[in-house]
Amino acid sequence: MTRHTRTLLLSAAATCLMAGTAWAECKPVTMADMGGVAPGDFPQQYDLSAFEAAAGCEMTFSANPEIETLNAEIKGNPDLPPLEERLPEEPLVVVPYDAIGTYGGTLRAISNATEAGTSDFLSVRHVNLVRYADDLQTIVPNVAKSWEWNDDFTQLTFKLRKGHKWSDGAPFTSADVKFWYDNIALDSKVIEKPKGYALVADKPMTVDTPDDETVVFNLPSPKPGLLASFATVYAQPFLPKHFLGEYHPDLNADADTLAAECGFATGLEVISAYYGNSDWTDTPTPMLKNPDQVDCLPKSTYPTLESHIYTAETTEGRKLVANPYFFMVDPTGQQLPYISRQDETYANDNEVRILKLVNGEVDYKSQSLTLAAAPILLENQEKGNFTVQLAPTIAMPTFSFNVTSEDMAKRELFGNVEFRKAMSVAINRDELNETAFFGQGVPKQFIAFSPTPSFVDPETEKMYTEYDPDGAKAMLDGIGMVDTDGDGFRELPGGAKFVLNVQFATQGIGGEVVELVAQYWSDVGVQTTVKEVTPDEYRSAQSSNQLDVGAWEKGQPTAIIMGNKELFVPPFENYFAHRTGMLWAEWVDSNGASGVEPPEWVKTMMADADAFQGAMPGSDEQAAAGAKLAKATAENVLFIGTVQAPNVIYHRNAVKNFTEFKTQSYEYYRTFPYLPAQWFIQE
Repeated sequence: MTRHTRTLLLSAAATCLMAGTAWAECKPVTMADMGGVAPGDFPQQYDLSAFEAAAGCEMTFSANPEIETLNAEIKGNPDLPPLEERLPEEPLVVVPYDAIGTYGGTLRAISNATEAGTSDFLSVRHVNLVRYADDLQTIVPNVAKSWEWNDDFTQLTFKLRKGHKWSDGAPFTSADVKFWYDNIALDSKVIEKPKGYALVADKPMTVDTPDDETVVFNLPSPKPGLLASFATVYAQPFLPKHFLGEYHPDLNADADTLAAECGFATGLEVISAYYGNSDWTDTPTPMLKNPDQVDCLPKSTYPTLESHIYTAETTEGRKLVANPYFFMVDPTGQQLPYISRQDETYANDNEVRILKLVNGEVDYKSQSLTLAAAPILLENQEKGNFTVQLAPTIAMPTFSFNVTSEDMAKRELFGNVEFRKAMSVAINRDELNETAFFGQGVPKQFIAFSPTPSFVDPETEKMYTEYDPDGAKAMLDGIGMVDTDGDGFRELPGGAKFVLNVQFATQGIGGEVVELVAQYWSDVGVQTTVKEVTPDEYRSAQSSNQLDVGAWEKGQPTAIIMGNKELFVPPFENYFAHRTGMLWAEWVDSNGASGVEPPEWVKTMMADADAFQGAMPGSDEQAAAGAKLAKATAENVLFIGTVQAPNVIYHRNAVKNFTEFKTQSYEYYRTFPYLPAQWFIQE
């Protein structure tokens, strides 16, 4: 739509609203003061034409005065065309919470390490086809301009924004979505196994692209939760075909030759250098993975639609600059983001991270913080000029036992549900709540769904949570796990010495929780040791089936489970989260050709998860399947829940338009519902 056409279409509304006056510049409205502008179809945002009609104005666009300098730091980017040529025809108008921002500054973040404790920072620049608004109830447009389901939820059609561009200025079109799905998500040469959100009842979809702005997902069976999955998943269902596609042999016969020019064996090896054989968007770039080859490659990182893009990466951290083609603007026409740069540093030591927060050296942090950090942060927030929120959480600390341990005696013990029940009732959750969570939490069993939906009997989340050390001892006696040598600790059935080794990383669970639970288990005669490791060490041990005990937060809201059934399919979550039963997963993935066959209750749960996802939301069918899933999860205590408590969100007061979060939650992708592109820094 041209500017002239848009003016004609809006003239009637403008005449009415402006009472016969000439066109006005758009007002600097905010959520705190909408200045009489009527709400749009979606909370806090409008398409351009809808905003101009509501406000009776014609928007004039303006850009960050540093944008030419920032663009020059993005390797491979050409000189910038005028701003109106960089924005889509219908940019997304974002109404800031409190104030129209000012440009500049650097957002400072701190993470544990590369791919560890980074999701809160990643979420600050994240985009997807859709997102949840800050009410965590309403799905709203984001990269996509609109969407539409067919009647039986077997076809989902997205409309993209005409003229939307990648960060290097190349057109973003429906072909980029199809490339992601056909040539990356489903290509075993790139990603070994398709992710659950990319499948429907374990079957692939097809993607049609009738024109540049239309994407049609054709589902083999109903999956109403697919839309919610796009609103929450950390992965992005689009990749730059114009760039990565050049290195894919299915799309370019010269892909391997092109790769060889920079010393790569194949084009797929180049894709791996950029994309990492993963859908996790902080996979190291060639700047870290291939430093000797990055100068030869045309770009340091593949183009993005996010608010910021990498320009430097080392083992110490990363640097990013604002995307000069970002598709959002504020009500006055200023292109977002306001913040020019982002710097991320790594610190694996929890005490070091907390000290940096106390000293005001970080602008925002939530991941890897636990409630144990709250007292020192609250005590110093006025002096340090920062604010601490204590927000509800979705997930809670959970423990699991390696039911497919390579040690056959342990496998038999851990696979015995009576053992798992005993270890659950051995935990004094009330004391744990008072000691580790200052009495702010609620003792619960893990039932997968969080918060507990109406279709689940509230008694389900109480299963095996009552503190009963004598009962635990009796159950352990009953399975033949007794103290045969008189040292106060139980041996394995058969008499072999047994020590339960718990490894944990502070990214996933608080050390104070692990120490207390280990003591409770020791108190009933199960000798337990504790060792803190890095997130990478923990994940490596988990992936190689070497952990005795899993210790990490776990839980998902119903909206996510409608689109992603990983909590009910071995290994019961993804690489970055809490998994167990790795050999069960191998059996499932190989269709029984290898691995260990899971018990019938696991197979039933997998089928029930498909039924839940395929049912109409809110229907009796869905409720019945959901209740069955929750009950099976609790009854089999494969994952032992503890206490669900609030957690910490930190931001320096100089970061403006920072709002109260409904939850401190990876599950809704942390800051994504709160539009951090509107943040600005004002010292």
